[in-house]
Formats: sequence, structure tokens, C-alpha cells
Amino acid sequence: MKLIPTFIPGCHEIAPKIVNDIRGSFVKTFHENWFKDNNLESSFKEQYFSVSKKNVLRGLHFQAPPHDHVKLVYCVHGEIFDVVLDIRKGSPTYGHHHIFYLDSVKSNIAYIPRGFAHGFYVKSEFATVVYNVSSVYNASYDKGIHWDSANILWPKGSPIISERDENFMAFEKSEDYFLYTNENTL
Repeated sequence: MKLIPTFIPGCHEIAPKIVNDIRGSFVKTFHENWFKDNNLESSFKEQYFSVSKKNVLRGLHFQAPPHDHVKLVYCVHGEIFDVVLDIRKGSPTYGHHHIFYLDSVKSNIAYIPRGFAHGFYVKSEFATVVYNVSSVYNASYDKGIHWDSANILWPKGSPIISERDENFMAFEKSEDYFLYTNENTL
């Protein structure tokens, strides 16, 4: 596995080890000791996956403290335009976003620390996206930011968006749930 830092402190791309042979491929997406050796969260409490069709936009989602979490995201079928938005007040990259191009061929992984909103847009006909999270979901702390309020240049097309996501508050009007510290830069 290879850790690829982004310009946003604490946010990384992980290039996993892929073994190809005549049968297909085998991909390791998590190794506890490797995560610990790289100062990454290594305790994940829940795992989900979503199946979405082309032009679906999900996000921008996050869990507020004390139920906030680190998230590992990867695409096991298809291709997505994956976005993280730094919402840590006081961060040098507060309000900035990073784009990951996640797909099932590269099998790359987005490592998203606490204090980020996350969303994605499906570029392929269908996409299956896996999420590993370090805290158990709590509906009372499930929050979001309106997808088109943070200067993200989403792919062209008419996105298919849930009513819930469409009703999230704009970034500039959202509450400050996270404060930036040196501890949350890993």
C-alpha cells in the first residue's frame, strides 16, 4: 500500500496493492499495522456500500461530534468523482475541497479524517461505493452541506439528488462543528 498525501492536512489517497493474474485481480484495502505505522485510524466500527446509477450525486455528508468519524471510501464497481470539503474552522484549508477520481480498476481509496464533508458523483453507468467508518451511525448527528454551495466544479449533467441532500444548508450558513487542531492533521 502507498500513502499519497493531498494538499489538505490529514486527507490522503491510498494506492492499494493489486495482484493480477489470469483469474482477475485481488486487492487489499485495509491492513491494521500499515494504518497504525502511517498514523492513520485503524479501528472501524461500521461498513456500508451504496449502489448508484449514472449522474447520481450523494452528499455532502458528515457526522457531527461526538459521533464524528474517519471514513475510508473506495469504488468496487464503476467510477466516481469523489469530493471532500474541509469544514474544520481555523484550518489553513478551511472551505477548500479535494477531488479524488475513484474507480474499480485503480482500486484507490480516499482516507477522510474527522472534520470533512464528503460526497460523490457517479460517472459510470453504475457504481458500487464502499464506506468504512470509525464510529457507529447516529441519526441525530447526521449532517450535511448543500452540494453546490462550496465552489466545487461537479461534472456536467443534471445530477440526480435526494430530497434530503437538496435541503441541506449552504456552506456559508452552516454551523461550525469542527475546530482545527494539530491533532486532527494525521
